[in-house]
Amino acid sequence: MSPADVTTATRVELAIGGMTCASCAARVERKLNKVGGVTATVNYATEKAQVSYPSELTVDDLKAVVEAAGYSARLPEPEQPDDTPALRKHLLLSAALTLPLIVLAMVPAGHSGAGPWVALGLAAPVVTWGAWPFHRAAAVNLRHATATMDTLISLGVVASVAWSLYALLFGTDDSLYFEVAAAVTTFILAGRAFEARSKRRAGAAIRALLDLGAKDVTLLRDGEERLVPIAELHPGDIFVVRPGEKIATDGVVAEGGSAVDTSMLTGESVPVEVGPGDAVTGATVNAGGRLLVRATRVGADTRLAQMARLVEAAQTGKAEVQRLADRVSAVFVPAVVLAALATLVAWLAAGGSSEQAFTAAVAVLIIACPCALGLATPTALLVGTGRGAQLGILIKGPEVLESTRRIDTVVLDKTGTVTTGRMTLVEGDGEVLRLAGAVEAASEHPIGRAIADAAKQRFGPLPAVTDFRSTAGLGVEGVVEGHAVTVGRAGFAGGEAVETAATTVTVAWDGEVRGVLVVADTLKPTSARAVAELRELGLTPVLLTGDNAGTARAIAAEAGIGEVVAEVLPEGKVDVVKRLQAEGRVVAMVGDGVNDAAALAQADLGLAMGTGADAAIEAGDLTLVRGDLRAAADAIRLARRTLATIKGNLFWAFAYNVAALPLAALGLLDPMIAGAAMACSSAFVVSNSLRLRRFR
Repeated sequence: MSPADVTTATRVELAIGGMTCASCAARVERKLNKVGGVTATVNYATEKAQVSYPSELTVDDLKAVVEAAGYSARLPEPEQPDDTPALRKHLLLSAALTLPLIVLAMVPAGHSGAGPWVALGLAAPVVTWGAWPFHRAAAVNLRHATATMDTLISLGVVASVAWSLYALLFGTDDSLYFEVAAAVTTFILAGRAFEARSKRRAGAAIRALLDLGAKDVTLLRDGEERLVPIAELHPGDIFVVRPGEKIATDGVVAEGGSAVDTSMLTGESVPVEVGPGDAVTGATVNAGGRLLVRATRVGADTRLAQMARLVEAAQTGKAEVQRLADRVSAVFVPAVVLAALATLVAWLAAGGSSEQAFTAAVAVLIIACPCALGLATPTALLVGTGRGAQLGILIKGPEVLESTRRIDTVVLDKTGTVTTGRMTLVEGDGEVLRLAGAVEAASEHPIGRAIADAAKQRFGPLPAVTDFRSTAGLGVEGVVEGHAVTVGRAGFAGGEAVETAATTVTVAWDGEVRGVLVVADTLKPTSARAVAELRELGLTPVLLTGDNAGTARAIAAEAGIGEVVAEVLPEGKVDVVKRLQAEGRVVAMVGDGVNDAAALAQADLGLAMGTGADAAIEAGDLTLVRGDLRAAADAIRLARRTLATIKGNLFWAFAYNVAALPLAALGLLDPMIAGAAMACSSAFVVSNSLRLRRFR
């Protein structure tokens, strides 16, 4: 691209339709990049293309290029159409007809009298309407002189049906393979339905992020409060935030003081004290007093919206791993077709009968039937993901598995992942705790609640407090059992600040400092063991947090983590992951907050704690439902085992084909034996996948 083109280049996102495998995405990308001045990246998982093009071209020109390659292109709609219901209909009908067909093929009556014709009647809807998505894609591939997994499936189904019809109409009724064609269709449809469901959820992280924002806002105009939809809020407007409410948008406090819980956006476990002139962020929660806030940024300009764009950019830039079957099929399919034609010609040239030549050629195609290939991935995925669900591990799709094999570094979010995410009393007891708890029981501050809860747990009902007063950012005061009790920061309650990684609270009564309470976000009981298990898997743990360095180092030491990156904003978390990747590391990220969502998407493998935010769960590749960090090690081991099973399945599926093809071509393997070989291949693949049920 020339300098002139660079200055006038326009970017557009196109939704690509008709892609059925990663090689389709590669073909669309290659076609677009052949156009002068165009730079394109096509993501198979999200079914979108990011295209930069010069001013002399239009979006219609780009659409025409994609359509010429056999696919569709359009500007993305707010809600993309869901193809899963249609695919599910194909699957349900095919499964309903295939089951009795297989039973019929196993009994003698299925091979004589009306049995073969009943089999034909059962198979016909499956191999035509049920398998239509594969036939249609194969036809598109044929028009553009290419081959994919769909070509293999279509060829296998058509060859099985063609031979069965020939045997039924002109030969003996023993060599029928209607159940082979139907089973291939049904199992591969099941795999496609699972894949479509996973791909459908790829964009849900962005929707989950935006859903965190407030839907309504209380505007203050001419001294009156009025509840309006968030869309009616404009920069400069004053709005009211009551205790417990979400802050509607980014702004500056105009009046009032409070503690704001920012953990969902910043990872900071200690609420931030705010007062007039302090900036606040939309979607954070007002944990204390009433605030009046002047809006500064709304809609697409807010920090929440920027984080959503970060997630989208990270998802778009993530390379998808092509399936082994798709890579091999590009060479395998044309080779098999040529081998079948060569077999036909060779037999005829050698003086063989047309029946011998046709039988050998069809045997070549049937032995190459991708029955086991179609089962290799979905059966292992279904068993592996089913076992994972029992263990509290959700694997989003096959593309996740390859990443687990390569990772060497695991980045752990602190708040809610390694720690409990809740403030807890870790030091302090006796009369100091009892009187402080009595005063804090009247407070709404999270630190105050931690002290009050601990006091109630140890002493039961607490004495009443009178003359309660709260000073934002400093502490609380009140009279308990005749004592004037003050609880808060050093200086407010008296005494000097204590250097510690946790939060210290000074307690005084009757004008004299009586003691210090220590409140902190504590380590989860299982986190240290989880870190040890991750190390046993060959991974280097890194603690990443928005908390201060002192707190982070203390938690890291307790958990057994040597590398710490602290005081990091959400945008910085993505940068840390990118920096580690630039150093040559393959990075897994474990997190649970909204602030982790973009980093989870950027990482080579994202593991989201299911107890956290929906945005983090949607952005992750693996979801850990239990909320126990040990599940991260289990998830990686299970994913690696599932990947190994899939690769083993694919190897043996191809091994059967490659070993038997020469025998079929030489006429030593009739279609009946070819079908039996394929059945053995399928049985091996299924039984190998079922071993995953024993995973511990």
